[in-house]
Amino acid sequence: MSRRRDSTMLVVLSFVAAMALTVMPLPDGLTWFRPYWVGLTVIYWAIENPSVLNLGRAFAIGLLLDLLTGTMAGLHALSLVVIVYIVQQFRLRMRFFPLWQQALAVGAILLNDRVIYAWIQSLSGSGVSGSEILLAPPVAVLVWPWMFLLLDRLRQRYRPR
Repeated sequence: MSRRRDSTMLVVLSFVAAMALTVMPLPDGLTWFRPYWVGLTVIYWAIENPSVLNLGRAFAIGLLLDLLTGTMAGLHALSLVVIVYIVQQFRLRMRFFPLWQQALAVGAILLNDRVIYAWIQSLSGSGVSGSEILLAPPVAVLVWPWMFLLLDRLRQRYRPR
């Protein structure tokens, strides 16, 4: 198999793994601590290989995530499009941040995402608790360095030559 096909499969498998982690059941008390796995994966690929992930693909991934999680159609799609847009605007800076600063930037992007999520949920009539909004981004800040290092090592291994 060619390296180019391997790298494409890596992107697809990373999103499959992120979606599996998203729908994996957790005890009730821990569900609010679940990081936005698909959002983290989108941020990684938007930073490291923007040709792989554009706004249209982010929208399609979001629609698929809406189907998997049973949320309102377009909720995750809008969320991921906004994330990709923000990352595209700051991509060149974020690439050269130290990993701890990158994690803080990712946390800010995901906090923005949670605010948009809460706003849309309030417009649809279903409320969202404040702890649901505020707990996931700090957990994502802690997860980001490990996820970044894992995906970066895999990307370097399967990089087309």
